[in-house]
Amino acid sequence: MAESGSQFCFWHDPDADKTGDDVKGRLEERAKNGQPMEGFILRKANLDNVNLVNHGSSKPFQLINGDLSRASLHKAHLYRIDLSGTRLLKANLSNANLHRANLSGCNLLGVNLKNSLLDHVYWGDKLYQEQEAEADPDNAITMYEEAEESARNIRRHCEHLGMMTAAGHFFYRERVFHRLQMPKYSRQRLISYLVDKISGYGESPLRVVVFSIVLIMLCSFVYLFTGVQDGDTVVRFSESAGLSQNLLYWLDCLYFSVVTFTTLGYGDLTPLGLSRIFAACEAFTGSFSLALFVVLFVKKMIR
Repeated sequence: MAESGSQFCFWHDPDADKTGDDVKGRLEERAKNGQPMEGFILRKANLDNVNLVNHGSSKPFQLINGDLSRASLHKAHLYRIDLSGTRLLKANLSNANLHRANLSGCNLLGVNLKNSLLDHVYWGDKLYQEQEAEADPDNAITMYEEAEESARNIRRHCEHLGMMTAAGHFFYRERVFHRLQMPKYSRQRLISYLVDKISGYGESPLRVVVFSIVLIMLCSFVYLFTGVQDGDTVVRFSESAGLSQNLLYWLDCLYFSVVTFTTLGYGDLTPLGLSRIFAACEAFTGSFSLALFVVLFVKKMIR
């Protein structure tokens, strides 16, 4: 019902005072009656201890696409609630129960999540500012700055709660957003991109393994064409040799690449010419990659 003198109902009226103590009770009653709660404007509303848990139903309450900027939801009961698309700018959700809540597409900049229950929260595939940056390239830098701040805030609260997997995920996104603020073709951005692809900013041991395998394979083909020494025999690709012989040569080069990468140095095969330069680079990269993998693997295990 529209408030007196307004074309909007109380919930959609941007000028209506939502700071009163009665707002919480009215919102709970509307939710229990099963009436829609989309697009509600609840800026600065006092919703402390509000109970929006849909008991006895598999379908959660939907308070979606609304505005809860600077609203207070201290100790709110929001188990499984759907808040997708809602503006939560600087909202106070301290000590709230957000277990299994849907926060996809929410503007989470500056939201207070201190001591909130965040288990199995669905944050969405992309943060709100990330979506805005992609939609508006001219304003992308500002949006990525806000996205980085939002990701950092969530990561810190997840760390405090001991949710290290979620914290690692948001640390990774935080670093990606930081990289996207750098000049497009700058050296810093290129280095950051390589660190991402090689190790996921220290969050993905699997990427180190994949990088290692790719490097070993690439180097094996380099050695096949530049040549390695096997006693008195030069192992090198030859057009005059048959397919099976060149395949055997490549297997020898693959073996040499593995030995070089792992710095085993058996000495049965030795590099020739340009192969020496590539072998030195591969050995250096290999020792670094193996150490990096051990560090990341241990980091994952002790969480």
